[in-house]
Amino acid sequence: MPKIEVCLSPALLHLYDFSNSIVVVIDIFRATSTMAAALHNGAKEIIPMDDVQKCIDAGLQTPNSITAGERDGKVAPGLQFGNSPTEYPRAFIEGKTLLLTTTNGTRLLHQTKDCKQIIIGSFLNLSAVCEYLVAQNADVLLACASWKDRYNLEDHLFAGAVIDTIGHQFDINCDSARAGKHLFREAKKDIYGFIQDSAHFLRLSAYGLQSDMEYCCKIDAHNVLPIYEDGRLVLG
Repeated sequence: MPKIEVCLSPALLHLYDFSNSIVVVIDIFRATSTMAAALHNGAKEIIPMDDVQKCIDAGLQTPNSITAGERDGKVAPGLQFGNSPTEYPRAFIEGKTLLLTTTNGTRLLHQTKDCKQIIIGSFLNLSAVCEYLVAQNADVLLACASWKDRYNLEDHLFAGAVIDTIGHQFDINCDSARAGKHLFREAKKDIYGFIQDSAHFLRLSAYGLQSDMEYCCKIDAHNVLPIYEDGRLVLG
């Protein structure tokens, strides 16, 4: 039986051997939610960038592209758009390349490239993620982007949702996985209400982003599977 583990922060990645694992990158507020939404709405591809200037430069060289992202929750200077899943409706994003850089999520994606495969996880595509992981019958690392290496509640909550859904089909010898399952069972009747007592919710609320976070708590609103291939995220 394959194993499933939860890494609560990029600062803890060195404790896990994920070279033969499928890594699920999780950044609920808001990078992985935005990725799922954009691809579901017809984006040609998403190119995750780990640096704002690289993102700006790539935008000058990539036809039919959009530069987007944030630093510390706000649109980074020089980028065209932000990191909100609601910014990318089909009428706007269809057929375009989204060049995206964020404080936590895109950084984690680049940190986990030496693995079997990377997929993107959010509440918006929870079922697609779970169905895919079961079908692959491979070891899994649920990797939480956290906030500047500090634990955050919403990423762990999503990891717990995965464990609660499919954990019985994996070997679990990981207390962060067990804790996440109990956390999700406490929260699942009202995920958005539960998450409001969290540091990152309060941080982003200061910028008026409550509607973004409520949107990010909608289960299966964009139930697609973003897969990382050759430096790009595409639909699986």
